[in-house]
Amino acid sequence: MELDLIKDILIIIGIDIVLGGDNAIVIALASRNLPDKQRNKAIFWGTGLAVAIRIALTAVAVYLLQIPFLQAVGGILLIYIAIKLLTDNEEDPDIEAKTSLSGAIKTIVFADLVMGFDNVLAIAGASHGNIWLVVIGLLVSVPIIIWGSKLILALLEKYPFLVYLGSGILAYTAGEMILHEGNFEAFFHEYAFLEWVIPIASIFLVIGMGYLLNQRKSQHA
Repeated sequence: MELDLIKDILIIIGIDIVLGGDNAIVIALASRNLPDKQRNKAIFWGTGLAVAIRIALTAVAVYLLQIPFLQAVGGILLIYIAIKLLTDNEEDPDIEAKTSLSGAIKTIVFADLVMGFDNVLAIAGASHGNIWLVVIGLLVSVPIIIWGSKLILALLEKYPFLVYLGSGILAYTAGEMILHEGNFEAFFHEYAFLEWVIPIASIFLVIGMGYLLNQRKSQHA
């Protein structure tokens, strides 16, 4: 397996884990009032359907990113999402606990669709049109998110720099998306040094902006 392929898979898994914490919380909240057996079924079917729908949406996004300039626009939007990840300190939205299996499954799937836009966009950009990378990344990361969600959230709370690491991964992906914009291919070919400048500059931009905005928030608090 080529190093670039391994790198892309690791980036997709990293994106899934970083952006998947909220989804793990939704799963726990939506199924908390169910009996143990039904709770496990709700988690299995809810997560399974959510993953299937997310793969389909990412596949669509992969093809949409072939539209002229949409790759570059998607990269810029992903930079915004990465900064928002660093500065968004709002508490998780209230999720109503369901008392029926079907209700819990519907809640899990719907919440995943609503909250999964950033994930879909990031993975579409990181996969570079290879839907199998999306499938592999999800199959590896989803069990980690479900069964290791408490550990992941505890680590993020104890070591805040991990959030910066996750945002850095998104920023790098954003830079790669901009570089893969077909309409800029001739320009980037002429100025080859931009192939490493843009991803690095994206990382510094996101982390720098996130840090400054957080500092400003803490001063006004």
